[in-house]
Amino acid sequence: MHVIFAIFRKPLRACAGVLGVVAQITFVGGCSVVRPSHVEPPPVVVEAPLPPSDFAIGAGMLDTWNAVGQILVRTDGVTYKGRAQMLGLYDVEFRGERFLVLTRALLLDSQGQGMSTKVSVAMQDGKPDASEPAIALLASLQARLPEELRVIAERKPKRKKH
Repeated sequence: MHVIFAIFRKPLRACAGVLGVVAQITFVGGCSVVRPSHVEPPPVVVEAPLPPSDFAIGAGMLDTWNAVGQILVRTDGVTYKGRAQMLGLYDVEFRGERFLVLTRALLLDSQGQGMSTKVSVAMQDGKPDASEPAIALLASLQARLPEELRVIAERKPKRKKH
């Protein structure tokens, strides 16, 4: 057995040396990176700004909240899920999407312009909702609220002056 190994020892060493050189060349060749002479920068993608998910109206929060509710129950396609007056919200479904319609009293401005209320749409987690159904319903509310507020004001009993 030792005789056979001794006969092949020299060729095995030569093969091992050649195999080692081939392995090193392959490894170094695999690590090299070919860089193109000119690299195009990636195109810049500019996203369109989101439509506003709120608006302000010159009316008190309670009247605005009531007017929003009246408009919602009379709007085709709106499914009324619930409301919370203390939180100023309505939970609705419109065009297959569920979201909140919120009313928030705004601070009086320095010019004493009177009360105003912010009306907004939000997802169930409270983040602004810029989806098509939410923005469409918000636009409808913005267009219809002034008339509904006028109707509410006409229904209120007149206060007597002392």
